[in-house]
Amino acid sequence: MGRPKKLIVKKLLSDEEVGKLEGSFIDENYIKYPLINENIDVYYLDENNQEKLLLKFRKNRINNQLIRIGWNSYKDLAKPSRGRGASAGPIDKESVYWKKRKIVNTNKWSTGYLKEDGSVSKMKVNNQVASNPIGYYESSNNFCKLPCRLTHFTRTNYEKYNNGLPFIQKIDQEFKKLIPESYKKQLDRANLKPHLKIKDTCFSTITINRNFRTALHKDAGDFKDGFGNLCVIERGKYHGGYTCFPQFGVAVNVRSGDFLAMDVHQWHSNTPIYETEEDILYNKSIDKVYNDNPEVGTVGLDKLYTRLTFVCYLRENILKCDDNIDPQFLTSSGPNKLLQNIS
Repeated sequence: MGRPKKLIVKKLLSDEEVGKLEGSFIDENYIKYPLINENIDVYYLDENNQEKLLLKFRKNRINNQLIRIGWNSYKDLAKPSRGRGASAGPIDKESVYWKKRKIVNTNKWSTGYLKEDGSVSKMKVNNQVASNPIGYYESSNNFCKLPCRLTHFTRTNYEKYNNGLPFIQKIDQEFKKLIPESYKKQLDRANLKPHLKIKDTCFSTITINRNFRTALHKDAGDFKDGFGNLCVIERGKYHGGYTCFPQFGVAVNVRSGDFLAMDVHQWHSNTPIYETEEDILYNKSIDKVYNDNPEVGTVGLDKLYTRLTFVCYLRENILKCDDNIDPQFLTSSGPNKLLQNIS
């Protein structure tokens, strides 16, 4: 195999211009370079005209056996969420989900709503999408005071979580191979809290998305010197869903078994995911593996194809976690009733 191609890009939109697009859906018109479908390293020039790594992409780096392990273990773990912020996109008042509710105080990608008793919800929420973190998470005060912990869906699916670790560990190995200096920084940081690290990786957390076209955002809460590591498992046929960096005019077609290491602190999103007539016919022929109720209105779950994305990373604030966490928050027998509505 020869050396991967190298592409150096400049900012095509100013920081102010791209920032104004936060929470907006980005289409293919923002792609100014040929769509990336082959091994490549992409760098951008910063304000000092220095090269900074934007992404490294490699085709077919995860074999079919590991893909099957990942699918069997994690296909059901992308649960509906109303807390994905700007990445969930502008509130769609005409969607199945929001048509059933009376929304108030709507602002771009977040809204309040009237509860059954007529009172206004205390929290603002986002479009409901299938997206869920597994692994470990730092303390939070969203619903009640919680310590650093295994996420709820990790505890309640602990056997599946463990069975799928070879798939996640392969993603870790690709990160180590491609960006060793950044990998070491992240691993050293993760090793400071080994009880909150996914086994044999430099990751604390994996966000699993299903048929979720993200709007323009930067990832929040990730280790500032680390990289997001993205892989896809797909079933059925679809087009689009490119991982796009509109400020640089670059997009990557990440498909099943591919590996993408990317600077998630740069603005990124997905282009539209769509089916051709041929795709639709094919998808109608495959066995159903989900029993979703489309009337619930979770975005994307009315489709017959499946696009699972796995973003593996280290939470920045894991370092602030106590070394003496109550073991009940780190085991599969933890306080699930308390945490049933919390990641």
